Amino acid sequence: MLVPVTHGTRAPGPDGRLSRLRATRAPRTRETEVAGGRVFLPTRTPPPPFRQVARRLLLALSVLLATTLVVWLDRDGYHDNAGGPLDLLDAAYYATVTLSTTGYGDITPVSDSARLTNIFVITPLRVLFLIILVGTTLEVLTERTRQQWRIGRWRSTVKDHTVVIGYGTKGRSAVGALLGQGIDRDSIVVVDPQPRTVEQATLDGLAGVVGDATRTDTLLRAELPRAARVVVAPERDDTAVLITLTARQLNRAATVVAAVREDENAPLLRQSGADVVVTSSSSAGRLLGMSILSPHAGAVMEDLLTHGTGLDVTERAVTAEEAGRSPRESADLVLAVVRGRRLLNFTDEEAAVLQPTDRLIVIRDAPRHA
Repeated sequence: MLVPVTHGTRAPGPDGRLSRLRATRAPRTRETEVAGGRVFLPTRTPPPPFRQVARRLLLALSVLLATTLVVWLDRDGYHDNAGGPLDLLDAAYYATVTLSTTGYGDITPVSDSARLTNIFVITPLRVLFLIILVGTTLEVLTERTRQQWRIGRWRSTVKDHTVVIGYGTKGRSAVGALLGQGIDRDSIVVVDPQPRTVEQATLDGLAGVVGDATRTDTLLRAELPRAARVVVAPERDDTAVLITLTARQLNRAATVVAAVREDENAPLLRQSGADVVVTSSSSAGRLLGMSILSPHAGAVMEDLLTHGTGLDVTERAVTAEEAGRSPRESADLVLAVVRGRRLLNFTDEEAAVLQPTDRLIVIRDAPRHA
C-alpha cells in the first residue's frame, strides 16, 4: 500500500512525506547515470560498420585507379630517375605516393601538360583521397553538430505535444493508439530511464529522453511544461504517483492519464493530479471474467479497445447538422456526451438535445487502410 499523497509536499499519516515516496524509487543504473537527461531524435538506421568501411575502401581504390590512369595516359610527360619510360606499375607507384602526400621525388612531371594535370586533376584527387581517409572523424563531427542543431530546433518548435513516460508494454500500446487516432509521430516524446528503450523509441520514429521521470530536470528536457497531454505508464505504482506529482507541478493545464496496477492506488493518482487513472490488473480481470461467461462479448470489448480494427471508440465534435437534435439521430452510435467538463450518458435527460459546443463519445467503423 502506498503512502497517501496530496498535491502538496506533505501527505496524511504519521510519516507521510513526499520524501518517503522518493525513497522507494528504483535505483538508477550506471547506464542511466551516463545517458541521463539526454535527448534523442529519430534518425535513419545507419548501415552496418563493415558496409561503411567497405564503401570507403572502394571509394579510395576508385580514386587511386583514376589517378593511375591519368598518369599513365600522360606518361611521356613524366621523368623517372631510374631511367626508361613509365609503365603502368610506375604510374600506380606515383599515384600512391602522391595521393598519400609522401612523394619521394623519384618520378616527377616535367612537361607542361603533366604539370597542368597535376594542378587541376591530381591535386583535387589527392584532397578527395585524404577526405575519404579521415571521413570517419569528419562524419562523427558533422553528425554531432547536425544532431545538436536538430535538438535545438526541436526544443524551439515543440508545443502541445504528448509526453509518454515509460515505453514498456503499456507505453507502446498507448503510442500505438495515439498514432491510430491521427496523432503525428513528431508530436510524441518518450521518457524512459533505460537508454536501450529510448533507442527503440527513436527507431520507431519518436523523440526520446533518457532519465528518471520523477526528476524535474528530466521532464523539462522533454518540454513537459508546453505539452498538451501526458501519459504516465511506469512499471511501479509509487513511481507513477511521483511522476504525476512532478508533471502536474510543471504543467497545470495538460491532460494527465496514469496507469496503476492495483485499484487501491488509483485514488492516490487522482489526488496527485491525474485526470484519468486506468487500473491495468482489474481491467484485465474484468475482461477475463466477461470473456469466460460470454466469449463473444469479450471479443467485442477487445475489438473496441484495439484501435484501427473493426470498431473504434472515439471522441469528436458535434456537427452542424447534429446540433439541436437527439443523440439517437446521429449517424454514429453515441455512448456519451461531453458538455463542458461533465460527462453525460446518452440516456441522461440533459443530453437529449445536442448543443453546438458538445463533444460526442461514439462507436464508429475503424478506418480501412489500403
